[in-house]
Amino acid sequence: MGGHPIPSDPRGRPIGVFDSGVGGLTVLHELLVRLPHEDFLYLGDTARFPYGERQPAEIERFSAEIAEELLRRRAKLLVVACNSATSAALPSLNRRMMQTTLGLDVLGVVRPEALRAVATTRSGRIGLLATPTTVASRAYEEAVLAIDPHVTLHAVPCPGLAAIIQAGEQFDERAVETVREACVPLHEADCDTVILGCTHYPLIQPMLQRMLGPRVTLVSSGAALARQVEHALSTRDLRNPRVGEGDYRFLCTGDAEAFHELGTRFLQMPLGPVEHVELAAVEVPA
Repeated sequence: MGGHPIPSDPRGRPIGVFDSGVGGLTVLHELLVRLPHEDFLYLGDTARFPYGERQPAEIERFSAEIAEELLRRRAKLLVVACNSATSAALPSLNRRMMQTTLGLDVLGVVRPEALRAVATTRSGRIGLLATPTTVASRAYEEAVLAIDPHVTLHAVPCPGLAAIIQAGEQFDERAVETVREACVPLHEADCDTVILGCTHYPLIQPMLQRMLGPRVTLVSSGAALARQVEHALSTRDLRNPRVGEGDYRFLCTGDAEAFHELGTRFLQMPLGPVEHVELAAVEVPA
């Protein structure tokens, strides 16, 4: 663990957060702001990024491998800061983690966003921008309809957009046109609330807001999920009792230097050392 002993008191253990890349750092940012006393351990599966156009079974296996690594490092709660992984793997991860000694809670990004979007909309017409895998899963549609069956969800798949954002390059005209095309169906559906269904998308929120107009409310996962994490810690009596600021550390499956360089832009806070990690293969029941 490189000089980071694991506390015997479960309240002192870190919260595990993972994503397919650096997009989940937008969620970690909100967690660090709302839960400053907690320790966090973030794992970015950059070697296998992006998840957004992979098959659900493959994402489910990747997610199980990451969860086992974070469990090995004694995480007290898991946060799936990836919309594609939440859509494809959350039920199986919950079953897997509840069978562990600690019985870990696993929280994902879909339901908190759906709750916030339904509470926000005035017209009952909600838009969704997400990866093709997330849209195809219908996870957001099911979550929204479970909260309010009278609300309509207009989902728009955005192939390649997360990769464009993660590349960290300046937006060229092609990238701008990709975003503009994604907004057209939302304009046509007259949505007054739009869910940013990928943790990369908050980085282009100003562009999206400009294209959708000031009357459209954008809903991202970070703040909503942070509140849910706070509630889960309180319910399970797992809040860290310390007074000062906690620690946050980073693991990645790809190039650690590249993660550090790009991650600073997403987290909007200093990044310390990034540890490269090799994930062990696991069996996922069919």
